[in-house]
Amino acid sequence: MHHDRTPQTDPPRTAKVLEGITVLEQGTFITGPAAGMLLADLGADVIKIEQPGAGDPFRAFRGGLYSPHFQTYNRNKRSITLNTKTPEDAAVFDELVQRADVYIQNFRPGAAERLGAGEARLRELNPRLIYCAISGFGQTGPSAGRPAYDTVAQAASGFLNLLVNPANPRVVGPAIADSLTGFYAAYGILGALVERARTGVGRSVEVSMLEAMCHFNLDAFTHYFSEGEVMGPYSRPSVSQSYTLRCGDGRWVALHMSSPEKFWRGLAVAIERPTLFDDPRYATREGRIEHQEQLIELLGEIFATRTRDEWCERLLAQDVPHAPMYDTSEALRDPQARHLELEVVGRHPVMGEWRTVRSPVSFDGVRDTHVVPPPILGEHNDEVRAELRARDASATE
Repeated sequence: MHHDRTPQTDPPRTAKVLEGITVLEQGTFITGPAAGMLLADLGADVIKIEQPGAGDPFRAFRGGLYSPHFQTYNRNKRSITLNTKTPEDAAVFDELVQRADVYIQNFRPGAAERLGAGEARLRELNPRLIYCAISGFGQTGPSAGRPAYDTVAQAASGFLNLLVNPANPRVVGPAIADSLTGFYAAYGILGALVERARTGVGRSVEVSMLEAMCHFNLDAFTHYFSEGEVMGPYSRPSVSQSYTLRCGDGRWVALHMSSPEKFWRGLAVAIERPTLFDDPRYATREGRIEHQEQLIELLGEIFATRTRDEWCERLLAQDVPHAPMYDTSEALRDPQARHLELEVVGRHPVMGEWRTVRSPVSFDGVRDTHVVPPPILGEHNDEVRAELRARDASATE
Protein backbone atom coordinates (compact mmCIF):
# COMPACT_ATOMS: atom_id res chain seq x y z
CA MET A 1 0.00 0.00 0.00
CA HIS A 2 1.31 3.47 -0.87
CA HIS A 3 1.29 6.18 1.80
CA ASP A 4 1.93 9.81 1.01
CA ARG A 5 4.52 11.34 3.27
CA THR A 6 3.64 14.59 4.96
CA PRO A 7 6.18 17.26 3.95
CA GLN A 8 8.56 18.02 6.78
CA THR A 9 9.15 21.60 7.77
CA ASP A 10 11.75 20.87 10.46
CA PRO A 11 15.06 19.37 9.32
CA PRO A 12 14.96 15.58 9.78
CA ARG A 13 16.48 14.34 13.02
CA THR A 14 19.69 12.39 12.66
CA ALA A 15 19.18 8.71 13.42
CA LYS A 16 20.91 7.75 16.67
CA VAL A 17 20.83 4.03 15.99
CA LEU A 18 22.44 3.12 19.34
CA GLU A 19 20.21 5.39 21.42
CA GLY A 20 19.43 3.70 24.73
CA ILE A 21 22.69 1.73 24.77
CA THR A 22 25.03 2.58 27.67
CA VAL A 23 28.73 1.98 27.21
CA LEU A 24 31.35 2.12 29.96
CA GLU A 25 34.76 2.87 28.52
CA GLN A 26 37.72 2.40 30.81
CA GLY A 27 40.14 3.09 27.99
CA THR A 28 43.36 5.04 27.60
CA PHE A 29 45.37 6.33 24.64
CA ILE A 30 43.67 5.21 21.38
CA THR A 31 42.30 1.68 20.93
CA GLY A 32 39.65 1.67 23.69
CA PRO A 33 38.70 5.34 23.27
CA ALA A 34 38.43 4.93 19.49
CA ALA A 35 36.00 2.03 19.93
CA GLY A 36 34.00 4.08 22.43
CA MET A 37 33.88 7.08 20.11
CA LEU A 38 32.56 5.03 17.20
CA LEU A 39 29.70 3.81 19.39
CA ALA A 40 29.13 7.33 20.75
CA ASP A 41 28.93 8.70 17.20
CA LEU A 42 26.06 6.25 16.60
CA GLY A 43 24.17 7.58 19.61
CA ALA A 44 25.29 5.37 22.51
CA ASP A 45 25.68 7.00 25.93
CA VAL A 46 29.40 6.46 26.45
CA ILE A 47 30.59 7.10 30.00
CA LYS A 48 34.36 7.37 30.13
CA ILE A 49 35.73 6.21 33.48
CA GLU A 50 38.98 8.00 34.34
CA GLN A 51 41.45 8.22 37.18
CA PRO A 52 41.01 11.31 39.38
CA GLY A 53 43.65 13.98 38.89
CA ALA A 54 45.20 13.06 35.56
CA GLY A 55 42.57 11.01 33.75
CA ASP A 56 43.37 9.32 30.45
CA PRO A 57 47.15 9.79 29.98
CA PHE A 58 46.40 11.04 26.45
CA ARG A 59 44.89 14.19 28.03
CA ALA A 60 48.22 15.69 29.13
CA PHE A 61 49.36 18.54 26.90
CA ARG A 62 51.21 21.79 27.63
CA GLY A 63 50.28 21.73 31.29
CA GLY A 64 46.60 21.04 30.53
CA LEU A 65 44.34 18.02 30.14
CA TYR A 66 42.81 18.56 26.68
CA SER A 67 45.42 17.49 24.12
CA PRO A 68 44.65 17.27 20.39
CA HIS A 69 45.31 13.51 20.63
CA PHE A 70 42.71 13.19 23.39
CA GLN A 71 40.22 15.35 21.50
CA THR A 72 40.50 13.12 18.43
CA TYR A 73 39.07 10.02 20.09
CA ASN A 74 36.78 11.28 22.86
CA ARG A 75 33.94 13.36 21.45
CA ASN A 76 30.27 12.63 22.23
CA LYS A 77 31.22 11.09 25.61
CA ARG A 78 30.69 11.87 29.28
CA SER A 79 33.55 11.73 31.81
CA ILE A 80 33.39 10.48 35.38
CA THR A 81 36.41 10.10 37.66
CA LEU A 82 36.53 7.06 39.94
CA ASN A 83 39.18 5.75 42.30
CA THR A 84 37.86 2.22 42.69
CA LYS A 85 40.28 1.57 45.59
CA THR A 86 37.83 3.55 47.75
CA PRO A 87 34.62 1.75 48.79
CA GLU A 88 32.38 4.61 47.65
CA ASP A 89 33.80 4.80 44.13
CA ALA A 90 33.93 1.00 43.86
CA ALA A 91 30.20 0.95 44.63
CA VAL A 92 29.53 3.59 41.95
CA PHE A 93 31.54 1.54 39.46
CA ASP A 94 29.52 -1.59 40.25
CA GLU A 95 26.25 0.31 39.87
CA LEU A 96 27.37 1.60 36.49
CA VAL A 97 28.23 -1.94 35.42
CA GLN A 98 24.81 -3.18 36.49
CA ARG A 99 23.05 -0.67 34.21
CA ALA A 100 25.48 -0.81 31.30
CA ASP A 101 25.16 -2.69 28.03
CA VAL A 102 28.85 -2.63 27.07
CA TYR A 103 32.15 -2.38 28.94
CA ILE A 104 35.40 -1.59 27.06
CA GLN A 105 38.94 -1.79 28.40
CA ASN A 106 42.37 -1.84 26.77
CA PHE A 107 44.52 -2.80 29.76
CA ARG A 108 47.41 -5.21 29.49
CA PRO A 109 46.20 -8.81 30.00
CA GLY A 110 45.62 -9.51 33.69
CA ALA A 111 45.39 -5.85 34.74
CA ALA A 112 41.57 -5.73 34.67
CA GLU A 113 41.34 -8.62 37.13
CA ARG A 114 43.74 -6.86 39.51
CA LEU A 115 41.58 -3.72 39.30
CA GLY A 116 38.35 -5.60 40.02
CA ALA A 117 37.18 -5.14 36.43
CA GLY A 118 37.72 -8.64 35.07
CA GLU A 119 35.04 -10.18 32.92
CA ALA A 120 34.01 -12.89 35.39
CA ARG A 121 33.25 -10.40 38.17
CA LEU A 122 31.46 -7.91 35.92
CA ARG A 123 29.35 -10.66 34.32
CA GLU A 124 28.19 -11.74 37.79
CA LEU A 125 26.96 -8.17 38.27
CA ASN A 126 25.32 -8.07 34.83
CA PRO A 127 24.81 -11.20 32.69
CA ARG A 128 23.64 -9.03 29.77
CA LEU A 129 26.94 -7.13 29.67
CA ILE A 130 29.03 -7.23 26.51
CA TYR A 131 32.61 -7.19 27.77
CA CYS A 132 35.23 -5.98 25.30
CA ALA A 133 38.92 -6.52 26.04
CA ILE A 134 41.44 -4.94 23.66
CA SER A 135 45.10 -5.93 23.85
CA GLY A 136 48.34 -5.59 21.93
CA PHE A 137 49.18 -9.24 21.22
CA GLY A 138 46.18 -11.16 22.57
CA GLN A 139 45.12 -12.27 26.05
CA THR A 140 47.29 -15.43 26.02
CA GLY A 141 50.44 -16.69 24.32
CA PRO A 142 54.19 -16.01 24.43
CA SER A 143 53.84 -12.29 23.57
CA ALA A 144 50.70 -11.53 25.59
CA GLY A 145 52.60 -9.59 28.25
CA ARG A 146 54.66 -7.45 25.89
CA PRO A 147 54.01 -3.71 25.61
CA ALA A 148 52.43 -2.82 22.27
CA TYR A 149 52.11 0.52 20.56
CA ASP A 150 51.01 1.37 17.04
CA THR A 151 54.36 0.91 15.29
CA VAL A 152 54.99 -2.38 17.11
CA ALA A 153 51.69 -3.82 15.83
CA GLN A 154 52.26 -2.48 12.31
CA ALA A 155 55.68 -4.13 12.21
CA ALA A 156 54.60 -7.46 13.74
CA SER A 157 51.73 -7.83 11.24
CA GLY A 158 53.87 -7.27 8.15
CA PHE A 159 52.06 -4.02 7.38
CA LEU A 160 54.88 -1.58 8.18
CA ASN A 161 57.03 -3.36 5.61
CA LEU A 162 54.55 -2.16 2.95
CA LEU A 163 54.78 1.48 4.05
CA VAL A 164 58.47 2.14 4.61
CA ASN A 165 60.28 3.63 1.63
CA PRO A 166 63.45 1.55 1.13
CA ALA A 167 65.28 4.65 -0.11
CA ASN A 168 64.46 6.56 3.10
CA PRO A 169 63.58 3.93 5.71
CA ARG A 170 61.63 5.63 8.46
CA VAL A 171 58.19 5.22 10.02
CA VAL A 172 55.55 7.29 8.24
CA GLY A 173 51.93 8.25 8.69
CA PRO A 174 49.32 8.22 11.44
CA ALA A 175 48.49 5.62 14.10
CA ILE A 176 46.78 3.18 11.74
CA ALA A 177 47.00 0.09 13.97
CA ASP A 178 45.57 1.90 17.00
CA SER A 179 42.56 3.37 15.22
CA LEU A 180 41.84 0.23 13.17
CA THR A 181 41.89 -1.93 16.29
CA GLY A 182 39.27 0.44 17.73
CA PHE A 183 37.20 -0.08 14.57
CA TYR A 184 37.42 -3.86 14.81
CA ALA A 185 36.48 -3.72 18.50
CA ALA A 186 33.39 -1.62 17.72
CA TYR A 187 32.52 -4.04 14.90
CA GLY A 188 32.69 -6.99 17.32
CA ILE A 189 30.63 -5.13 19.93
CA LEU A 190 27.91 -4.34 17.37
CA GLY A 191 27.74 -8.01 16.40
CA ALA A 192 27.41 -9.02 20.04
CA LEU A 193 24.64 -6.43 20.57
CA VAL A 194 22.68 -7.89 17.66
CA GLU A 195 23.06 -11.41 19.07
CA ARG A 196 22.07 -10.26 22.58
CA ALA A 197 18.83 -8.90 21.17
CA ARG A 198 17.99 -12.54 20.34
CA THR A 199 19.46 -14.32 23.36
CA GLY A 200 19.40 -11.77 26.17
CA VAL A 201 22.92 -12.85 27.16
CA GLY A 202 26.09 -10.81 26.74
CA ARG A 203 29.36 -12.06 25.32
CA SER A 204 33.05 -11.47 25.68
CA VAL A 205 34.58 -9.64 22.71
CA GLU A 206 38.36 -9.82 22.33
CA VAL A 207 40.56 -8.17 19.73
CA SER A 208 44.27 -7.46 19.66
CA MET A 209 46.27 -4.99 17.62
CA LEU A 210 48.20 -7.88 16.07
CA GLU A 211 45.02 -9.66 14.96
CA ALA A 212 43.45 -6.45 13.67
CA MET A 213 46.47 -5.48 11.59
CA CYS A 214 46.98 -8.98 10.19
CA HIS A 215 43.36 -8.94 9.04
CA PHE A 216 43.73 -5.45 7.61
CA ASN A 217 46.84 -6.71 5.79
CA LEU A 218 44.82 -9.56 4.27
CA ASP A 219 45.58 -8.68 0.65
CA ALA A 220 49.32 -9.15 1.18
CA PHE A 221 48.79 -12.49 2.93
CA THR A 222 46.42 -13.66 0.18
CA HIS A 223 49.03 -12.89 -2.46
CA TYR A 224 51.53 -14.90 -0.44
CA PHE A 225 49.15 -17.84 0.13
CA SER A 226 47.94 -17.85 -3.47
CA GLU A 227 51.05 -17.01 -5.47
CA GLY A 228 53.98 -17.20 -3.05
CA GLU A 229 54.50 -13.47 -3.65
CA VAL A 230 55.91 -11.35 -0.85
CA MET A 231 54.58 -7.87 -1.53
CA GLY A 232 56.73 -4.79 -1.00
CA PRO A 233 56.01 -1.05 -0.71
CA TYR A 234 55.64 -0.61 -4.47
CA SER A 235 53.73 -3.81 -5.29
CA ARG A 236 50.20 -2.43 -5.08
CA PRO A 237 50.95 1.07 -6.46
CA SER A 238 52.61 -0.60 -9.44
CA VAL A 239 49.67 -2.92 -10.14
CA SER A 240 47.09 -0.18 -9.50
CA GLN A 241 49.19 2.35 -11.45
CA SER A 242 49.16 5.00 -8.74
CA TYR A 243 51.29 8.15 -8.98
CA THR A 244 52.10 11.25 -6.98
CA LEU A 245 53.39 14.03 -9.24
CA ARG A 246 54.88 17.41 -8.37
CA CYS A 247 53.37 20.28 -10.33
CA GLY A 248 55.01 23.47 -11.49
CA ASP A 249 53.85 25.43 -8.43
CA GLY A 250 55.38 22.92 -6.00
CA ARG A 251 52.01 21.38 -5.13
CA TRP A 252 51.21 17.74 -5.83
CA VAL A 253 48.53 15.75 -7.63
CA ALA A 254 47.74 12.04 -7.26
CA LEU A 255 46.60 9.70 -10.02
CA HIS A 256 45.13 6.21 -9.69
CA MET A 257 44.92 5.03 -13.26
CA SER A 258 44.00 1.35 -12.73
CA SER A 259 43.60 -0.67 -15.95
CA PRO A 260 40.70 0.76 -18.08
CA GLU A 261 42.18 2.00 -21.34
CA LYS A 262 39.79 4.98 -21.44
CA PHE A 263 41.60 6.52 -18.47
CA TRP A 264 44.97 6.21 -20.19
CA ARG A 265 43.58 7.70 -23.41
CA GLY A 266 42.18 10.57 -21.35
CA LEU A 267 45.55 11.11 -19.66
CA ALA A 268 47.28 11.20 -23.06
CA VAL A 269 44.91 13.99 -24.17
CA ALA A 270 45.26 15.90 -20.88
CA ILE A 271 49.07 15.94 -21.10
CA GLU A 272 49.04 16.63 -24.86
CA ARG A 273 50.96 13.45 -25.69
CA PRO A 274 48.36 11.65 -27.85
CA THR A 275 50.84 8.98 -29.08
CA LEU A 276 52.53 8.30 -25.73
CA PHE A 277 50.67 5.05 -25.18
CA ASP A 278 51.48 3.78 -28.64
CA ASP A 279 54.96 3.18 -27.23
CA PRO A 280 55.13 -0.62 -26.72
CA ARG A 281 56.50 -0.07 -23.18
CA TYR A 282 53.30 1.72 -22.14
CA ALA A 283 50.71 0.31 -24.56
CA THR A 284 49.50 -2.50 -22.29
CA ARG A 285 48.74 -2.90 -18.61
CA GLU A 286 51.62 -5.36 -18.23
CA GLY A 287 53.99 -2.96 -19.96
CA ARG A 288 52.98 -0.06 -17.74
CA ILE A 289 53.51 -2.16 -14.62
CA GLU A 290 56.93 -3.32 -15.83
CA HIS A 291 58.04 0.18 -16.84
CA GLN A 292 56.45 2.23 -14.06
CA GLU A 293 59.78 3.80 -13.09
CA GLN A 294 60.14 5.26 -16.59
CA LEU A 295 56.52 6.44 -16.53
CA ILE A 296 57.09 8.16 -13.16
CA GLU A 297 60.06 10.02 -14.60
CA LEU A 298 58.27 10.91 -17.84
CA LEU A 299 55.06 12.09 -16.17
CA GLY A 300 57.11 13.94 -13.53
CA GLU A 301 58.76 16.08 -16.22
CA ILE A 302 55.43 16.82 -17.88
CA PHE A 303 53.58 17.71 -14.67
CA ALA A 304 56.36 20.10 -13.65
CA THR A 305 55.31 22.38 -16.53
CA ARG A 306 51.90 23.52 -15.18
CA THR A 307 50.29 24.41 -11.84
CA ARG A 308 48.23 21.95 -9.86
CA ASP A 309 45.01 23.82 -10.61
CA GLU A 310 45.74 23.68 -14.34
CA TRP A 311 46.42 19.95 -14.20
CA CYS A 312 43.28 19.25 -12.16
CA GLU A 313 41.18 21.16 -14.69
CA ARG A 314 42.70 19.19 -17.59
CA LEU A 315 42.40 15.83 -15.85
CA LEU A 316 38.80 16.53 -14.82
CA ALA A 317 37.87 17.41 -18.41
CA GLN A 318 39.13 13.98 -19.54
CA ASP A 319 37.57 12.03 -16.63
CA VAL A 320 40.98 10.86 -15.38
CA PRO A 321 40.90 9.45 -11.78
CA HIS A 322 42.84 12.05 -9.82
CA ALA A 323 42.82 14.37 -6.82
CA PRO A 324 44.98 17.19 -5.56
CA MET A 325 47.29 15.77 -2.89
CA TYR A 326 45.89 18.05 -0.21
CA ASP A 327 47.45 18.72 3.15
CA THR A 328 45.27 18.90 6.26
CA SER A 329 44.69 22.65 5.90
CA GLU A 330 43.31 22.21 2.36
CA ALA A 331 41.25 19.00 2.29
CA LEU A 332 38.12 20.24 4.06
CA ARG A 333 38.00 23.40 1.90
CA ASP A 334 37.42 21.37 -1.26
CA PRO A 335 33.95 22.07 -2.73
CA GLN A 336 32.90 18.43 -2.38
CA ALA A 337 34.05 18.27 1.26
CA ARG A 338 32.09 21.47 1.93
CA HIS A 339 29.02 20.03 0.19
CA LEU A 340 29.22 16.93 2.39
CA GLU A 341 29.53 19.14 5.51
CA LEU A 342 32.51 17.12 6.74
CA GLU A 343 33.70 19.84 9.10
CA VAL A 344 31.32 20.34 12.00
CA VAL A 345 31.40 22.63 15.02
CA GLY A 346 30.35 22.09 18.61
CA ARG A 347 30.62 24.33 21.64
CA HIS A 348 32.01 23.24 24.99
CA PRO A 349 30.85 25.23 28.05
CA VAL A 350 34.46 25.61 29.26
CA MET A 351 36.70 25.03 26.22
CA GLY A 352 34.59 27.04 23.76
CA GLU A 353 34.13 26.42 20.03
CA TRP A 354 35.36 23.04 18.90
CA ARG A 355 35.81 21.78 15.34
CA THR A 356 36.01 18.20 14.14
CA VAL A 357 35.14 15.91 11.22
CA ARG A 358 31.70 14.35 11.48
CA SER A 359 30.89 10.64 11.39
CA PRO A 360 31.01 9.49 7.76
CA VAL A 361 27.83 7.40 8.01
CA SER A 362 24.45 8.85 7.09
CA PHE A 363 21.10 7.22 7.88
CA ASP A 364 18.08 7.81 5.65
CA GLY A 365 20.01 10.49 3.82
CA VAL A 366 20.57 12.60 6.95
CA ARG A 367 24.11 13.58 7.89
CA ASP A 368 24.98 13.78 11.57
CA THR A 369 26.34 17.31 11.88
CA HIS A 370 25.70 17.58 15.63
CA VAL A 371 28.70 16.90 17.86
CA VAL A 372 29.38 17.17 21.59
CA PRO A 373 32.99 18.21 22.26
CA PRO A 374 35.16 15.91 24.38
CA PRO A 375 34.53 16.23 28.11
CA ILE A 376 36.92 17.86 30.52
CA LEU A 377 38.09 15.52 33.27
CA GLY A 378 35.22 14.53 35.59
CA GLU A 379 32.82 16.90 33.81
CA HIS A 380 29.85 14.59 34.43
CA ASN A 381 30.67 13.35 37.94
CA ASP A 382 27.58 14.92 39.53
CA GLU A 383 25.29 14.19 36.58
CA VAL A 384 26.09 10.48 36.37
CA ARG A 385 25.89 10.00 40.14
CA ALA A 386 22.54 11.80 40.23
CA GLU A 387 21.22 9.46 37.51
CA LEU A 388 22.27 6.45 39.58
CA ARG A 389 20.53 7.85 42.67
CA ALA A 390 17.37 8.53 40.67
CA ARG A 391 17.43 5.00 39.29
CA ASP A 392 17.89 3.54 42.77
CA ALA A 393 15.00 5.64 44.09
CA SER A 394 12.64 4.53 41.31
CA ALA A 395 13.66 0.90 41.85
CA THR A 396 12.73 1.02 45.54
CA GLU A 397 9.38 2.74 45.06
